[in-house]
Amino acid sequence: MSLSVDVFWSFRSPYSYLATPRLVALAAEYALEVNVRPVLPLAVRSPDFFQRVHPLWPRYLLRDTRRIADSLGIDYGWPRPDPVVMDPKTGAYPKQQPYIHRLTRLGVEAALRERGLPFIDEVSRIIWNGKVEGWHEGAHLADAAARAGLDLDAMERAIAADPDRYDAHIERNQEDLEKAGHWGVPTCVFEGEPFFGQDRLDLLVWRMQQRGLLARG
Repeated sequence: MSLSVDVFWSFRSPYSYLATPRLVALAAEYALEVNVRPVLPLAVRSPDFFQRVHPLWPRYLLRDTRRIADSLGIDYGWPRPDPVVMDPKTGAYPKQQPYIHRLTRLGVEAALRERGLPFIDEVSRIIWNGKVEGWHEGAHLADAAARAGLDLDAMERAIAADPDRYDAHIERNQEDLEKAGHWGVPTCVFEGEPFFGQDRLDLLVWRMQQRGLLARG
């Protein structure tokens, strides 16, 4: 019998990106269903969040994510462009966001098509690997979707036909994340228990093994 875990995840979160290869590995190793539940990043959900954090926090985040990537052997660099547009003078996040809503809706559509995990794996690589400038242009997203077994044009047609449906999914994901007891990403929720952060995956596996998690035969 397979177990199931919900993964609340953001396309703007470097920690979400760094967790994803291990989530893919867990799904391959164990009889485990990984339900990807995309949410908007805090910069969009709470636009003043990063204006309230300690001024040393952004520098620490860059150092921390770089060393995690190096320790895991994962290519990493801050996206060009950033999935969330920020005013460099004020540090404010404008309401008009040309990238993150598209990405998050696509993540929802991929999950609805039962290809959520391969989709976020492939797309986050082109956004965060530090090698692709202009990941939003040309065939980058279409090729990533194809590697995940999806047709980007078909996905975008489905979203364009009823965008409110996808925004409702995103809102529900955000509400369920908070109901589970957290607000950040990546957060894995197993049997109602939240495991926040890419550094809690071993603890998640330990808990699931207590509940009978089995290796794939």
